Parts: sequence; C-alpha cells; structure tokens
Amino acid sequence: MVTSSYPRFPGDSVGTFMEPIATSVAARGHEVHVVAPWHPAIERPAVERGVHFHFYKYAPLRSLNVFGYAAAMHADVKLRGAAYAAAPLALTAGWWTARRVARRHKASVMHGHWVVPGGITAAMAAPALPLVISLHGSDVYVAERLAPARVAARTAFHRAGFVTACSADLAERAIGLGADAARIGVVPYGVDTDRFRPAPQARLAHREQLGATEQTLLIAAAGRLVRKKGFEYLIDALAAVPEALLAIAGEGSLRQELEQRARDRLVIERVRFLGNRTQDDVAALFAAANVIVTPSVRDDSGNVDGLPNVVMEALASGTALVTTAAGGIGAVVEDNVTAAVVAERDVKALVSALRRLGSDPGARDRMGLAARELVERRFGWAQTALEFEEAYRRALAFSSVRR
Repeated sequence: MVTSSYPRFPGDSVGTFMEPIATSVAARGHEVHVVAPWHPAIERPAVERGVHFHFYKYAPLRSLNVFGYAAAMHADVKLRGAAYAAAPLALTAGWWTARRVARRHKASVMHGHWVVPGGITAAMAAPALPLVISLHGSDVYVAERLAPARVAARTAFHRAGFVTACSADLAERAIGLGADAARIGVVPYGVDTDRFRPAPQARLAHREQLGATEQTLLIAAAGRLVRKKGFEYLIDALAAVPEALLAIAGEGSLRQELEQRARDRLVIERVRFLGNRTQDDVAALFAAANVIVTPSVRDDSGNVDGLPNVVMEALASGTALVTTAAGGIGAVVEDNVTAAVVAERDVKALVSALRRLGSDPGARDRMGLAARELVERRFGWAQTALEFEEAYRRALAFSSVRR
C-alpha cells in the first residue's frame, strides 16, 4: 500500500481510515506493507497488527515536511507553496522506497491510495505488478484542478486493474478523468463499532468537562477546520438555538476565522473549539452528545468529501445525526430514519432540525438506535476488507489478460 497519510500514532485523527483498511486486509491473512512519508509525529513500530511500515524521509529541512498528513493544502482549497517545493523530493523518495519494498518482499499487488500521489507512485514503482487505486476525495479534486495532476491521474487510471471509490460521486468524477467505468467500484468506508458506540456510563462525566448540564442540548462536531466541512453554517445556526452548546473537535486553517464568526454571532461562550483530539476522545464526545452534526458542503472551489469518516462514526455512536447529502453521505443515511438530512448551507434547515431533535428525546433515541443497527449490519471493516480482496482479484485478472 502506497499512501501519503496514515495515523501517525494510535488514535491519531489524520488518515484515520487508512489504519483499518490496512489492518483488516492483514487480518484476512495477507502480508501488508505500507509505504508512507515520514513525519515528525510518527510513533509506530516496524510491524503492528500484521502491517509492516516503511516511512521514507524526503525533506532536508523540517519546514518542508508538508507532504501528506493533511498538510499540503490550505483549507483543502489550494496547495501550499511549500508543498510544491517538497513534491519532487517526496515523489522521488516514495517511488524509490515503494520499488525497493515491492522487490524485496515479492509483492503480489500494488495498492495506491489517493490516485495522486499514491496511485501514480505505485504504478511507476512496479510497472509489471497488478495495480489497485483507491480514491478518497481530495485526490480527485486536485486532478480536476491542476493539469499535471490530471495527466498523472489519467496515466495511473489507464494502468490500474481496478479502482475503488468511497462514494458514487467520486467514481463518476474519476470516470470523467479517464478511469474505465468497467474497472471501478464503490467501496464505502467501514467504522470501528467497538470504539464508536453508546457509552452511557461515561456520558455525564464528559458532559461536565465541557460545561454541559443534563438539560443542555450538547451538539458535537468533528473534522478538519476547512471549507468543505461547513462548520460556519453550524455556528450561524447555533445563534438561533440558545439552549445548545457546541463542541468541535479538530484543527485546521480556518480556526481563527471560525472563532471570529462565533464572536460575531455572539455565541463564542457556547462554542468549545477542542483542537485535535484522539479517536478515543472523539468517540467519548459523540457518546456524550445529544446530537452530532456533520454540515458538509461542496465548497466554492468544487471540493467535497468522498464519504467523511465522521459520518460513519456518528452513526455507530448511536447519537442522533444531522447531516447533508454532500458527496457520498446521501448513500449511507436515510432521512428521518438514521439521520436528519438537510440541504447544504441551509442555516434555517439546520436550526429546524436541531430544534426538533432537541425537543424530542424519543426521536433522538429512535434515530440513534436505527443508525447503530445500520452500521452493525452493513459497515464493518471486515466487510470492507472482503471488497478490497475482490478488487485485488479483479486487478490480478486484468493483469493476466494484458500479459
């Protein structure tokens, strides 16, 4: 697996889906090697839960360690200047490391995550091996916006035996970039149902830490503070729900802007900007909340999440969810059954949903229970691993035909 992000330490909030993808495939009996850029925060042994790590260094200066780990883009809208400088170094080091690892360990399949850079790096590192590419969202957006990335993506798609996308929206956009419709499939993310689950025994203590009483409507949100997450609309909605307290776990380029927005809306005293939190912390927050909100949007530049991890985690938590249908979200939720689905950027609709759920504990409980049952039935990581196994079989078959 060639990737530009992986949780740097247990519970890291960056690249969270990569760890269960790798470990669930390894749990199926496969030997999994992950090639990823080095980062100063990495705390991983050489082998963990069946996954072998190969982190490569590429930058002579600490300030140039901006390749991957959600560091290359400002607000997920444009590439940072340092990313342009670091890219040639990182791509060369990634190609060399992936090539060496594939040869030394006699790889059967190359699996590139994010078509740019993981897909093209995996394709170039082992041209003779079957190739699977997995799309996660920002890679397709970059390929749509930048001509060099678009050419690289088209080249990788042509080489790939199979492509997976975490949403139908991403799959369609990839086809527009040159992916073969006959060799692409939708594989939604799974979710850790042991970590994200109802936790009534810890609920009160966590609410008290945030300054929420039992009567407070505690609204939880989590994600990077970037445009496509839509947090500004949630802050606007909070002004019309005076009984509510909002806790947002996450960090990003828009932190100061969102804090100022909360001041301008006179709700800063009712917003908790929690910064980066571990997955365990987010799970505890979700279990303590009355409502979770993921107000995702397609931002003004056209960027949108494929399928936000936080949506799956919210469903697993058994806490009522308010969300939009942006990207792949609409395919995994049902309005008024497993979530309250509102239009993107619609503050009035957010207010209405929050007021309705805030005043009806029974509706919240029914929605949370239905969401938890859905996740347990359809979205375990073991099922996701089976679908990746099928992608590997398809890539192997395609490689045989080409030879």
